Amino acid sequence: STVSRVLNGANETIPIGEETRQRVLEAVEKLGYYPNLHAGSLRGQKTLMIAMMVADIANPFYHPMVRAVQDAAHANRYDVMIANTDHMRDGEMHFIESVIRRPVDGVIMVPYHLTEEDFDYLIRRTGVAVVALGQHIHHPTVDTVYGDDDEMVAAAITWLIREKGHRRIGFIGVTSSYSAGARRRAAFLEAMRQAGLPIYPEMFEIGDWSSASGEHAMQVLLGLSHPPTAVFAVNDLMAIGAMEAVQNAGLRIPDDVAIVGFDDIPPATWVRPRLTTVAQHPAEMGRVMAAALFERLRGDYSGAGRGFEVPCRLVVRESA
Repeated sequence: STVSRVLNGANETIPIGEETRQRVLEAVEKLGYYPNLHAGSLRGQKTLMIAMMVADIANPFYHPMVRAVQDAAHANRYDVMIANTDHMRDGEMHFIESVIRRPVDGVIMVPYHLTEEDFDYLIRRTGVAVVALGQHIHHPTVDTVYGDDDEMVAAAITWLIREKGHRRIGFIGVTSSYSAGARRRAAFLEAMRQAGLPIYPEMFEIGDWSSASGEHAMQVLLGLSHPPTAVFAVNDLMAIGAMEAVQNAGLRIPDDVAIVGFDDIPPATWVRPRLTTVAQHPAEMGRVMAAALFERLRGDYSGAGRGFEVPCRLVVRESA
């Protein structure tokens, strides 16, 4: 058709007038249409490309994960296309649309907002194998990799209470739209309840995963008439920002305020005092995600979605 000839840019014996070409392109832009390159691929043809989506490529947590996926891909003679979403749902949906338009053989994702319907949409349109990071993902054909972060958050808070004697513990989290943050908040609350401690709403502050937001949240907590003696942050970047706020206020860590983070990114050992944190293992998570994906791409496994747990652990350092 004329539309196909314009979009594919093929050499035609019958030329297409410039006016017609412009009308086609304007209509395509208005309708938001993109050609589905999957449909144009030959049946059974491999692209030797996988796509990987992460929430924040600037966060050191993701660096070893991406490297592990790249190493596995190269060992299987594949290349990796990497996309960053900035923790935004719009970014995640843009990634899905990009994969629909540009053929890949498989997808590895670190989603924060995608629903089961979103996964259905991706798989229905592309037929690709999908592996995702996160306990919150429930899809019959998607393999998931996750840590036992709920249990380890509870363990960290219980340790602060029983071993260090803290009773007023603050919490720096993220909005409830982030399932990982919501689960860690629920684990925090449950640990406080199990210990029989009061929960003070003013001790909860919201950040956006960044160190700057952690610093601001800590400033608010320090401004309370009865500030916390310990603070848990749902990731290390916010915990490091909180440490900066405490030190800028002329207070001592952990004597005046103890700080605990989550992730165990490399900067956790660079700051002084070094950060006590719940350690995840992003390199191992990346390795397991890649192994699951390539099992499907090689045809070694084609069954229902599987779950793979990569355990976390509490790493005690000087900040608490």
